[in-house]
Amino acid sequence: MARASASLPPTNGLSVDVEEWFQVGAFERVIDRADWAGMASRVEGNVDFLLDLFDEAGVQATFFTLGWVAERSPALMRRIVESGHEIASHGYDHARVFTLSRRAFAEDIARARALIEDASGAKVKGYRAPSFSIDARTPWAFEELAEAGHAYSSSVAPVMHDHYGWPDAPRFAFRPVAGSDLVELPVTTAMLGPRRVAAGGGGFFRVLPYRFSRWAIRQVNTREARPAVFYFHPWEIDPAQPRVANAPLRSQLRHYTGLAAMAGKLRRLLGDFAWGRVDALAMREAGRAEEFPVATLPKETVKREAA
Repeated sequence: MARASASLPPTNGLSVDVEEWFQVGAFERVIDRADWAGMASRVEGNVDFLLDLFDEAGVQATFFTLGWVAERSPALMRRIVESGHEIASHGYDHARVFTLSRRAFAEDIARARALIEDASGAKVKGYRAPSFSIDARTPWAFEELAEAGHAYSSSVAPVMHDHYGWPDAPRFAFRPVAGSDLVELPVTTAMLGPRRVAAGGGGFFRVLPYRFSRWAIRQVNTREARPAVFYFHPWEIDPAQPRVANAPLRSQLRHYTGLAAMAGKLRRLLGDFAWGRVDALAMREAGRAEEFPVATLPKETVKREAA
């Protein structure tokens, strides 16, 4: 007899942040945006590899895509959609939200959405801030997303980190705008004793042993009966990408460690857990998303940017 559906583990949200190897935060101080157009593009080959990998595993995912990439690779956007995956926005050119004014942010998300929809032929419902850069400093960002018609965001990392983070934010789905249906789906964290630890993918998945991510996602799925939100980037499965020799050693270690093992770890992950698109996850979680209207938060909750 088949198990009752209530006993099945949740379907987790699988996502890819589509950007070039040279557009990452680790290199933003050594690679000028003005030089991007002349640099070797590797995103199409990497995403095509992932489309094959997902097809092999029988899973669908969400591709949070830079408008800059959609503008230059429209055929890739169509391949993503035609393969059954969701296309969503990652902003235009990876500018962190807290570096933009409210008006500039509104223009950024409008520009990115128009480019992605035009290239893909699909409506954009979701948004992810570059480097999870929505926090208590930018409560208006959620208001702008809601005003623009986005159904959900996955832009918060509810941990303390030197690069990003909002440790006071809820760990699971919440509604950041009073009176709005907009749902925020934070990237996954697990509990190690009383401490929150990042467990939603990216460099943590690539650098740490696979058993850590398996333990963390099992904790969220089984003990807390909640879905995980997992992400990574196309460049993370590309050990042959160019090296940025003049980047700080810390940035090089973060960016290049574990590239060769990443594809194998992803295959294990896809086989060990149930995965699906983030838009479907947002619909399922909407009914139990807690109210957390960020515009009403006291100023002392603002996270100070790391020096």
